Amino acid sequence: MTKQNIKRICLWSCPRNISTATMYSFAQRSDTKVFDEPLYGYYLKETSAATYHPGAKEIMDSMECDGEKVIEMMLNTSDKPVLFFKNMTHHLLHLDTSFLKEVTNVLLTRDPRDMIPSFHQVIKNPTMQDVGYLAHTQILKKLDQLKAKTIVLDATETLKNPEAKLKKLCDFIGIPFEKNMLNWQAGPIPEDGVWAEHWYSNVHNSNGFNKYQPKEKEIPNQLKPLLRDCIPHYEILKQRSI
Repeated sequence: MTKQNIKRICLWSCPRNISTATMYSFAQRSDTKVFDEPLYGYYLKETSAATYHPGAKEIMDSMECDGEKVIEMMLNTSDKPVLFFKNMTHHLLHLDTSFLKEVTNVLLTRDPRDMIPSFHQVIKNPTMQDVGYLAHTQILKKLDQLKAKTIVLDATETLKNPEAKLKKLCDFIGIPFEKNMLNWQAGPIPEDGVWAEHWYSNVHNSNGFNKYQPKEKEIPNQLKPLLRDCIPHYEILKQRSI
């Protein structure tokens, strides 16, 4: 297995999406190794998020916090034929993005009307930097400029028919779809970041992609301006989704 033959997949997602479920899905493959948010430590080190993200010090102590070294790892690791890196859009920050043309980029978006109430349960007053929608469209613009290999998934549509969407995704990546990607054992996996206890309860209680259910809770008034700002960015991604 040479470096050139390895499929390197970078998932770029906003938080409180189905990114962890998608990572669990790829973790079921015999040919794949998954990596959980390798740029999270870098993001915490470089921003004020370290002051309000749960477990920030433990997270930074557990991983590489030099963003350039993380990118070097993503481009040079060769453990398995398929490497899946789950990333948050806003974790890229000010890093050189030219590496994106060397990987397959999967942009995973979610309707902010569903995402913001979920995020609010963990971090009470998020900003646009926290939720990553502006960063998503910025990454999409950069990917278009680089003519990088890119596909966009919408979380709602994926949950409505995960098998169909995963088949299309695998076909785009150039790997065979495996039926075992649809289910996993409840509980954590070894690849979980140390932050899993704060964020992953829904996935740990599942054994596959949960059926889509719209959020019923009203978005708090103080977050409605953020919702308004997020919707145009979401619509741009949604129009490009498979």
